[in-house]
Amino acid sequence: MPREYLMCRPTYFAVDYAINPWMDPAEPVDTELAVAQWEALVATYRSLGHSVDFIDPVPGLPDMVFAANGATVVDGTALGVSFKHAERAPEGPAYLSWFARAGFATQEAKATNEGEGDLLLVGDLLLAGTGFRTDVAAHGEAQELFGRPVVTLNLVDPRFYHLDTALTVLAPGKVAYLPEAFSPGSRRVLARLFPDAILADAADAAVLGLNAVSDGEHVVLPAQATGLAGQLASRGYRPVPVDLSELRKAGGGPKCCTLEVRR
Repeated sequence: MPREYLMCRPTYFAVDYAINPWMDPAEPVDTELAVAQWEALVATYRSLGHSVDFIDPVPGLPDMVFAANGATVVDGTALGVSFKHAERAPEGPAYLSWFARAGFATQEAKATNEGEGDLLLVGDLLLAGTGFRTDVAAHGEAQELFGRPVVTLNLVDPRFYHLDTALTVLAPGKVAYLPEAFSPGSRRVLARLFPDAILADAADAAVLGLNAVSDGEHVVLPAQATGLAGQLASRGYRPVPVDLSELRKAGGGPKCCTLEVRR
């Protein structure tokens, strides 16, 4: 099915601070290359029949390119975000204003949550990550707003600081994930909910292979995640590799750059 995505051009992309283990301000960043890789991602989505909307980048917000963190949108309602780190705090109002102007019902966040980074819709369920960025209180807030059951999952590896770095939604009732990124109890929950899930390995997770976007058939994922691509193909999915290596310097991949707009 065609999807609608919201994205933000990485005009001001940089790694000026470190708020996750991927970020090193001492490592050079090629902003022009980041823009070119992002434009290739946009072109990929359009080639697959999806539509892409754009929010204007704001000077001084180098991580605004990671649109998935800007909101959670279900049934035409946008739940705003409240970032843990002050460096990203101004992104929240910018994204919520975009949705208000676009005619969506909007609600400001009361608890700390970082959008689709930690809130992922799987059929009728919302999988909700916590442990590094999003507070458990935000899970209840999302359930009350969207009227969908919320399943809390505890993240334990700081490299996978958002749920969307450790788990990919492939289709209703179908996911891929890295077991080691979750607490023992959360692993048991995932095994119960998704007994036929694809289990990624450490090598693919280390290139943010699970930070992928699926339309139920095509899975857009980092080109370096070759093992995961093979697993997806063996299950009948069509892997679509893209190179976002420059944006990975800030801990982002295809999903981080992509907020699904569910009208």
